[in-house]
Amino acid sequence: MSQTIAVLGPGSWGTALSQVLAENGHTVRLWGNDPNQIQEIAHYHTNRHYLPDLKIPTSISATTDLKEALENVDAVLFVVPTKVIRLVASDVAKLLTNQPVIIHASKGLEQGTHLRISEILAQEIPADKRRGIAVLSGPSHAEEVAVHDLTTITAASEDLAIAKYVQDLFMNEYFRIYTNTDVIGVELGAALKNIIALGTGALVGLGYGDNAKAAIMTRGLAEISRLGEALGADPLTFIGLSGVGDLIVTGTSKHSRNWRAGYQLGQGIPLEEVLDKMGMVVEGVATTKSAYELAQNLNVEMPITETIYHVLYDGANVKEVTRNLMLRDGRQERE
Repeated sequence: MSQTIAVLGPGSWGTALSQVLAENGHTVRLWGNDPNQIQEIAHYHTNRHYLPDLKIPTSISATTDLKEALENVDAVLFVVPTKVIRLVASDVAKLLTNQPVIIHASKGLEQGTHLRISEILAQEIPADKRRGIAVLSGPSHAEEVAVHDLTTITAASEDLAIAKYVQDLFMNEYFRIYTNTDVIGVELGAALKNIIALGTGALVGLGYGDNAKAAIMTRGLAEISRLGEALGADPLTFIGLSGVGDLIVTGTSKHSRNWRAGYQLGQGIPLEEVLDKMGMVVEGVATTKSAYELAQNLNVEMPITETIYHVLYDGANVKEVTRNLMLRDGRQERE
């Protein structure tokens, strides 16, 4: 059955997901606050800054008017950076006139509060203004979804019926969705893998090869699982699509902003210059700070995360801290 969906955030992922929805026969309204970008999408059906080779379906409407985007929608999909989720959600709550399903496909933790995105959405959008909250996450590059590369990701909600609703919205011959009820695990896997991708990129930037990449990704997954379990996640989630799956795709590909940022750090380029060059949000930088603080508060050992934190926030030398990480006291693998 055709649904009407407001997609909030016309970046690469928001645009690619809008295309999936439109191709599945749904009515899609893409909202953004940059008039030039929205005019380009509306009139030329392109989004050259984010997906330069994509011809956006003409059935997708684009607007800077949030009220217009939200009118009588069945679902609202948040695909904006974590740092503005609360602000946008607050604005959405004031304008909703019905009870849509709230979905997000963003990946991060809020600075200061360390809250997951679904927790922010629950705080800002009252229960009487929504049917449920779901997260869409997993191993996926927008660039590849846009050209119909085969992709499988997870729709998670505490209410399985809501997760199945999201599954039905998105699933097609190239975009397969699995359901999950472990929202904590899915959101943490999505957020924390960006930290490890920074580290993977940095090792490649230093000149290390596949052995090093395998080491940091495997031990990084152990850290993600430790913190996740401390926060109430199901450990099995981290060996699924939103855990190891997302870690593989983000930690090994030049499509990944986090990998590219880490690569430049490994080459000795200062963080500020790296971020200026990127021109897009690198979620792993802020997430590293949140995860480091959470680990300290919960007394969870996360040596890779701690090392990356010192590189990002204390200006530590990448090669030196990598050596120190390797020379830590020996441990049992399952510790």
